[in-house]
Amino acid sequence: MTMYNTLLLDQSEWDLVIDSAGNIAMASPPYALAQDVASAVRLFLAELWYDTTKGIPYFEDVLGKLPPLPLLTGYIERAALAVPGVVTAQCIISAFDSREITGQIQFIDETGTENGVTF
Repeated sequence: MTMYNTLLLDQSEWDLVIDSAGNIAMASPPYALAQDVASAVRLFLAELWYDTTKGIPYFEDVLGKLPPLPLLTGYIERAALAVPGVVTAQCIISAFDSREITGQIQFIDETGTENGVTF
C-alpha cells in the first residue's frame, strides 16, 4: 500500500496551510490522494522543474485550441494514473471552452476505494 506524504493545500488558494501548532499541515488519506490527483491535473507540461516530462500540454494542445474531447480526457486520465496509488481513472468533462475546463475525475485507489475530484 502506498504511503501518502502530501502537504495540505488550501482548496481555494491552492497554497500551504498551517496547523494549530504553527507547522505546515499534512494531508491524510483519503484526501491526500484526491489532492495529488487534482495537482497532477493542474500541472502544465514541463512546469515541474525536477521532472519536465510530467504534466499536461495545456499551452501546446489545449488552451485556445479546442481539441477533441477524447484527447483532453486522455491527457487528464493519464495524469491521474501517474499518481502513485491510483489504479483506474475516468475523466468526465462537464464544460469546455477556450478559457475554462470543468469536470471531475473519478478514480479507484489500490485499496479499491472509489473517490473523485472536481476541476
